[in-house]
Amino acid sequence: METKKNSKEVPMNKLPLLTWEKLILKLRNPFRLSYGVSETRQAFWIRLANDEGWGEGTIPPYYGVDPDSMTAFWDAAAQREDSLPESIEEIEPWVGLNGPAPARCAVELALYDRIARRRGLALWQLLDLPEPVSGATSFTIAIDTPEAMARMAEQVKEFPVIKVKLGGDAEDEARLAAIRAARPDARLRIDANAGWMLDQAKIYVQRMEAFDLEMIEQPLAKDAIEEMGLLQSQTSIPIVADESVQTLADVQRLADAGVGGINVKLMKVGGLTPALRLIRLARERGMRVMLGCMVETSLGTTAMAHLMGLAEWVDLDAPMLISNDPFEGVTYTEGARMALPARPGIGVTLR
Repeated sequence: METKKNSKEVPMNKLPLLTWEKLILKLRNPFRLSYGVSETRQAFWIRLANDEGWGEGTIPPYYGVDPDSMTAFWDAAAQREDSLPESIEEIEPWVGLNGPAPARCAVELALYDRIARRRGLALWQLLDLPEPVSGATSFTIAIDTPEAMARMAEQVKEFPVIKVKLGGDAEDEARLAAIRAARPDARLRIDANAGWMLDQAKIYVQRMEAFDLEMIEQPLAKDAIEEMGLLQSQTSIPIVADESVQTLADVQRLADAGVGGINVKLMKVGGLTPALRLIRLARERGMRVMLGCMVETSLGTTAMAHLMGLAEWVDLDAPMLISNDPFEGVTYTEGARMALPARPGIGVTLR
């Protein structure tokens, strides 16, 4: 863990409202997606004054977020003269709507955590949400050769649901076929991370009907919303938008186009408050919901797990993908089901 406090000078008689620390997350295996390969990811740990609330801000690799803009947001928040919110209704106005989504998310999570801890409530109880009874989370297999991906599928037999990353090249169908042969028992989801072209995707969605898929996630480019709706009209497999959805307007456009579902991630939408709005609108429009995560620690993943009662699908495997998670939070029980810690707030502690 690389530690760095907020950089501005603070008078000795004034405690900053928050401090931040930089974390370099090490992946257990290189993570290859349609837009590149990484062995580490950058995250930040936010702590409120007196260590009363914690939050995480992790940089999504495909949204072009500048780390300096995130730390500037936190440095400004640390120097504010007003007091921290004491009710959940005050959180969004306090955080504001400007600044990078992961930076706002981190502060918002810490504020929710603080209030829930003070009231002795789990986060889901504070938010008056359904009790988070989990189905199985998926385990993500990154892009590799068909043989290597099949071996990985065999190595994670305790996971009944596998999310297969595909890259838009000639081997995608062979990758999926190899994994299906290795794990005929598994429920399979695929994620192209916006890596397919429309003509290619039209062929793929027809051929992939044979593999008994639960969903196809983000087959086309972020802005190709009408085209994803066209694909949805050609297959019974739900098309689920990820990179294409950050705002309520995005949900409306996706629903209007006929796309089947959305993947909601705290870091890309700016925290719990906007995430809940997106989920509720998707429900109103008849869409399905998946809870997802970036490559992040147990802090962010556990926060999202409090929303499990609102979604059909859960894809919250990030803590299993990194080797240096500094936190203890959600645990994975038999059948890859997730169990929340029995502590107030988000419920996370340091290892």
